[in-house]
Amino acid sequence: MLEPHSYAAGQWVAPARDAAILNSPVTGAAIARAGGAALDFQGMIDWATSRGGPALRAMTFHERAKMLKALAMYIDGRKEELYALNPLTGATRKDGWIDIDGGIGTMFVFASKGRREMPDSHVYLDGEIEQLSRGGTFLGQHIALPLHGVAVHINAFNFPVWGMLEKLAPALLAGVPCIVKPATQTSFLTEACVRIMMDSGLLPEGAVQLIIGRTGDLLSRLGPQDVVSFTGSARTALALRSMPNIIENGTRFIAEQDSLNASIMGLDVTPDCPEFDLFIREATTELTTKAGQKCTAIRRMIVPDAMMDPVIGALSARLEKTTIGDPEAEGVRMGALVSATQKADVLEMAALIGTETTRVYGDPDNFDTQGADPTHGFLPPMLFRCDDPDAAKQVHSTEAFGPVSTILPYRDTAHAAALANRGQGSLVASVITNDPQIARDITLASAHWHGRLYFNNRTSAKEATGHGSPLPHMTHGGPGRAGGGEEMGGIRGVLHYMQRTAIQGSPDILTAICGVWVSGAKEKTGPCHPFQRTFHEIEIGETITTDPRKVTLEDIEHFAHFTGDAFYAHMDEDAAKANPFFPGRVAHGYLLLSFAAGLFVQPDPGPVLANTGLNALTFQQPVSPDDEIHVRLTAKRKTRRTDEYGEVRWNATLYNQRGDQVAEYELLTMVAYSR
Repeated sequence: MLEPHSYAAGQWVAPARDAAILNSPVTGAAIARAGGAALDFQGMIDWATSRGGPALRAMTFHERAKMLKALAMYIDGRKEELYALNPLTGATRKDGWIDIDGGIGTMFVFASKGRREMPDSHVYLDGEIEQLSRGGTFLGQHIALPLHGVAVHINAFNFPVWGMLEKLAPALLAGVPCIVKPATQTSFLTEACVRIMMDSGLLPEGAVQLIIGRTGDLLSRLGPQDVVSFTGSARTALALRSMPNIIENGTRFIAEQDSLNASIMGLDVTPDCPEFDLFIREATTELTTKAGQKCTAIRRMIVPDAMMDPVIGALSARLEKTTIGDPEAEGVRMGALVSATQKADVLEMAALIGTETTRVYGDPDNFDTQGADPTHGFLPPMLFRCDDPDAAKQVHSTEAFGPVSTILPYRDTAHAAALANRGQGSLVASVITNDPQIARDITLASAHWHGRLYFNNRTSAKEATGHGSPLPHMTHGGPGRAGGGEEMGGIRGVLHYMQRTAIQGSPDILTAICGVWVSGAKEKTGPCHPFQRTFHEIEIGETITTDPRKVTLEDIEHFAHFTGDAFYAHMDEDAAKANPFFPGRVAHGYLLLSFAAGLFVQPDPGPVLANTGLNALTFQQPVSPDDEIHVRLTAKRKTRRTDEYGEVRWNATLYNQRGDQVAEYELLTMVAYSR
């Protein structure tokens, strides 16, 4: 029998003698003892904040991202240990792929985004510099730094691996230690993953801890620097977020809870078009994957009046091919619900929905299973028909967290959006349509009630990830009854665990704090041309100012003929003067960039390996024939990229002979660490 242990203050803690007995949803036999151990919750908080937090904050964002990547690779190398336990949750291997490989993939995405979108430093810059004074000596910048508390992650039973990793990845990338509390029924799978992470030796001491069983008085000990991220029922979320100390201390509370997600079939869809088959496939997947135990599953299918019977017929025929049974049996496509208790809850909710509808497919008292007794944790997919969706109440307010969905008819697109909105907030609504105007109309009428709108049609079908697939790049959460949380969402998810602060001061002060040169800050002169210096030798603020170069009319005409850019402002004096932007014929902007490179580039071989692009190019003043230009080039930011080279970003500013700024951009170069 399995005995998942808690991991507290660096020690594995066995379950108590009177621990809860967990039974298999497939056979009904006892499979594990879990919970009940007496844990020192204050000690766990202290361990996290005194050990884990400082160790994580000592690392840069890139170092934490590298840690996440290495951790994901390590778990991936041992994932078969997790797949071996997966059937005990009632899930098929395909279901487990979403949970196990999906969780690992989420860590990889956050590791990648951390390296690409966050700085190789300890300070995250949120937005651009704000000029707060006319002369530019007093500036503002929003920054974000990790909170100095602990993140408590309370996860649901349906995704014991992904549910943990999708919260851990952004929190650890932010630099905040975590205490993970999985649902007890599937905690053995979470514990196995935590053991793998601990075995890796990649995590700082105190970065991750695990509670199997109840949280006791843990939440009552949290303060203003802590975060609670909860996945589960709205009732439990309300009880937790209403705790006096959570309210008084302003403890951050993120909730992903009940969600009556909808899928709308567009008015343009008919049985003979690809979108009809696509709708049936997606609806079947959402009813049967994880036995419908997904927070993103389709609970309401909203279809045109005329499509009610065709949809019911096609969906019933497809569901008839779904083999239910032991998740380890060959050919089984749908396993069991997680427990007998969950099965009873689904049947109770389905009965409420049944008071307003007619069941048109799936009899919970008469269905076949393969290799298993149907009286245990199994249910068939159940499809209900609601002929009066406007009068219905339970259909729009009751979530049966299992293989249950209701089909509702609508009159027009506005009616479809209104019905979707009746759910009072969802994680996702999908729309199957090949008509862009229908997609736009539904977005404008319905987006405010949904965390994600998923559109699919014949064009995107082959590559679309599916209605119920939350991706780490995008927000996972939703308004209203869905909890209002916004997990994942790329770097947005990382910022949930950080404090945004506005800093104000002189250019030198902001440069020192942010690690990025700010215009107006002191400049430095190196011992030689910066392109002859290695990545580590180049200093932020290191500057060269070039000699001037005259721009002649011959240069302008030659550039026009050579490139083919004979725009009138460069070639026709009268037409150029008629343009309100120019005094007469002017130099091409790209001619100025080319001349600028010729002025500041050091041509000899050296540590600078390549120019990889430029950002934020702007032209402020036209350059007329016989004007002179010179360049100020300043090292702005440094970022390590590989074991051999890093990226140096330069501020390049072009001036004319009067000292007026004529152009500015950010130049990106890759520079070797050694000669």
